[in-house]
Amino acid sequence: MSKCLIQRHAWRLFVLFVASFAINQCSTSTLYAAEESKGKGMKKITSIEGITEYRLKNGLSVLLFPDSSKPTVTVNLTVFVGSRHEGYGEAGMAHLLEHMLFKGTPSHPHVPKALQERGAQFNGTTWLDRTNYYETMPASNGNLEFAIRLEADRMINSNVLGKDLKSEMTVVRNEFERGENSPSRILSQRMMSTAYQWHNYGKSTIGNRADIERVPIKNLKRFYKKHYQTDNAMLVVAGKFDQTKAKEYIVKYFGSIKKPTRKLDQTYTEEPAQDGERMVTLRRVGEVAIVGSLYHIPAGAHPDYVAIDVLESILTSAPSGRLYKGLVETKRATSIRGAAYSLHDPGVLRFMAEVSKGNDPHVVLETLLELLNVVQTKGVTKDEVERAKRKLLKQRELQANNSGRIAVGLSEWAAMGDWRLYFLYRDRLEKVTADDVSQVAKKYLTSNNRTVGLFIPTEKPDRATVPPTPDLANMIGEYKGRKVVSTGEAFDVDANKIEARTKRSKLSTGVQVATLEKKTRGEMLVLRLTLRFGNRKSLHGMSQASTFLGPMFLRGTKKYTRQQLQDELDKLQARLSISSSAGEITFGIQCKREKIAEVLNLLEEVMQHPTFPKEELSILKRASVASREQQLKDPQALATTAVRRKISPYPKGDPLYQPTIQESIEEINKVTIDDVTSLYNNYLGGQHGELVVVGDFDTKEVVPRVEKMLAGWNAKQPYVRIEAKVDPKAKGSVEDILTPGKANATYFAAMAIPMRDDAADYPALVIGNFIFGGASISSRLGDRVRQKEGLSYGVGSGFNASSLDQRGSFYLYAITNPQNMPKVKVAILEELDKILKKGITEKELAFAKKGYLQKMQVSRSQDSTLAALLAGTIQAKRTMQQTANLENAIQSLTKEQVQAALNKYLLKEKLNIIAAGDFKKK
Repeated sequence: MSKCLIQRHAWRLFVLFVASFAINQCSTSTLYAAEESKGKGMKKITSIEGITEYRLKNGLSVLLFPDSSKPTVTVNLTVFVGSRHEGYGEAGMAHLLEHMLFKGTPSHPHVPKALQERGAQFNGTTWLDRTNYYETMPASNGNLEFAIRLEADRMINSNVLGKDLKSEMTVVRNEFERGENSPSRILSQRMMSTAYQWHNYGKSTIGNRADIERVPIKNLKRFYKKHYQTDNAMLVVAGKFDQTKAKEYIVKYFGSIKKPTRKLDQTYTEEPAQDGERMVTLRRVGEVAIVGSLYHIPAGAHPDYVAIDVLESILTSAPSGRLYKGLVETKRATSIRGAAYSLHDPGVLRFMAEVSKGNDPHVVLETLLELLNVVQTKGVTKDEVERAKRKLLKQRELQANNSGRIAVGLSEWAAMGDWRLYFLYRDRLEKVTADDVSQVAKKYLTSNNRTVGLFIPTEKPDRATVPPTPDLANMIGEYKGRKVVSTGEAFDVDANKIEARTKRSKLSTGVQVATLEKKTRGEMLVLRLTLRFGNRKSLHGMSQASTFLGPMFLRGTKKYTRQQLQDELDKLQARLSISSSAGEITFGIQCKREKIAEVLNLLEEVMQHPTFPKEELSILKRASVASREQQLKDPQALATTAVRRKISPYPKGDPLYQPTIQESIEEINKVTIDDVTSLYNNYLGGQHGELVVVGDFDTKEVVPRVEKMLAGWNAKQPYVRIEAKVDPKAKGSVEDILTPGKANATYFAAMAIPMRDDAADYPALVIGNFIFGGASISSRLGDRVRQKEGLSYGVGSGFNASSLDQRGSFYLYAITNPQNMPKVKVAILEELDKILKKGITEKELAFAKKGYLQKMQVSRSQDSTLAALLAGTIQAKRTMQQTANLENAIQSLTKEQVQAALNKYLLKEKLNIIAAGDFKKK
């Protein structure tokens, strides 16, 4: 369950725990009997901008962050143990424990299933300084109590059994092998381990293969007992909840846990100042060369960190970044990425670039270092700093309006030493000057403080002394924060109630409209405008050009350059996204109510006066080609592409044709700027499409403004929707694809199904798939392939159907070690045979109904998802009543109906099965 998320940082892997039963752990029958008073036993510590901190007598830190605008509640438990705390022979132990935590407790024997039954979005993650476990569920006292009870229970009572360790060990190993397939990820890890010779930050969170495979169960229990205690944890509750109830539940379930008697040792290793440039060269199977450079920097709490974060943005942001201009625009590299690690102890500043074909990686590395040396000696400008600050503040502002994200994100700040650093970072960012940034560049971007990396592939000591982590108590003191942002309204996600609040209309141009006004946290709104164009004949051979059309709108207009457009959006703290494919283009806006008029003016400029710079198309094409070239030997890309081609009944050139990876590269290279401008000049217009606005806005202000910008914009080419179809004569197939040198293999299978999502059998097939593999690790496939046999980190199935055409698809997927692929193939088909022959149980059906319906409700709590859903109803000429009907149909399903649908549509002879990997590897 590792996850790739970290605030603008590099790849992260995450952890779980394991339990042992100690003197300070109560039995399940008496665990919660000690304290049941409503909130007594919680001492208020401080309150900042809507977040209030409490502390229990046993040492647990508690943060409550009420937000009535979200119909969901998020509970996040952070345990302050990560790979930094692992000792000799314990590499990857924290991460392995994260997996084990989902194996259950005596009171909660099936944790994933219990969460799925409540429609929860959940995960467990591990990083260098912490582990966290979170779940987001529909808001209710029952779900709130369940989540708090679950986290208290598995914090001290988790099952840590040898049999579970044996199966989960191979799952974690498979996750390890998946990471081994990525050259950039491995190069980054090698650079970290070279830069850190003593500190544990040099060890990958996922661990060492030998330690993962050999860890004794008693060692896991000892590690769990030591770290998983109330005095080493923080609980966050955010979203819509009753604060009195929350306090009552926290005291009842966490307050009854005794304070540990052991004394937790603190880590004390300090990495010495680096005394010379270090070099890493990585030689592995791959298509694209990669170069990188990494520098030691202070801890995330240090005052210098925020200036370093600004420096990273100045260097890597597109298109203004120094490295972007010097490497991407000059065609030396296809992309540039950076990360400033904000950690408890001194971290790193890292830059990585993918080398363009035909360039010498050594020369590109030299160019990268030269560009960084210029910044180190000459500093940065005021304009660069202000632009970076606007961008970072915008990103923070957009995140700050989602209480669920804040709840999970606070894990990072707390792991640095104090959750209030979240606010202090903002305060410091606003005060950063060009001199501050130039000083940190001069101080840390020295040649003797760097580790360079090369994937294929100073003479005078100048040490950078990194200051220690500051005294947080003296530095933060009685920090009060700022005024709490507007919280929004309590929003009911019932489908019929959503429809009752939705206003539907039609613009004079022909575009259909749906608006839903509601108060939101931070007064935010989401606008989605989709315009439809062309037809099957006119778009023949134009698929690749169509995909470039959307991104090219933001590459410059008559009034603004690409950078000026980004600067305007940053000033407005708004996000404007444009995506396109053959036959449609979608313009998306996210901003505050007070800024919508200005943002719409900007949208009109982008929509009506694009310049489509030829050099910008070249940059897009190079990046797209580089991405495809990396896929040429990637098992996942090869398997999924091969299967999709087999169920695609369209001839080459058709807008819906599925090309090979090599064909995609060739087609991308053929696209010209004339192709893109022709689409704009001849195909686009404001007559066909959907406009949806959800959030805090005035319909009378927004809709007429959009109508005005579309008025008179008529397409020269007629629009006819491109219909999808299924080949009724298609047969199944089985094929292996060899990918030498790849440590992980991919299984992918699919079949086309002639069905729309309003078919009578659709609800039954949805639930049947959910039971079989759609519910992830708590499904038939998850139970067998991952939980019991430990063959795969990721396994499951999916089903979807069009709202417009008789076109659906059912698919199966798994990743595994190449040597385990025969077992995976057998297990998947055996489980398919079993469900088709023996059917499902009433218990499975009840679980699937509850879990799937709550998932639907949770999805409607996100304004962007709701906007897309309403847009879909417009295109299909429906209302939310059809969604309500689907929910009712699911609720009334019988297991006989589900069984009949599965046997009718899931025909094994129609399955196209592809396995890709290094199967000759011994």
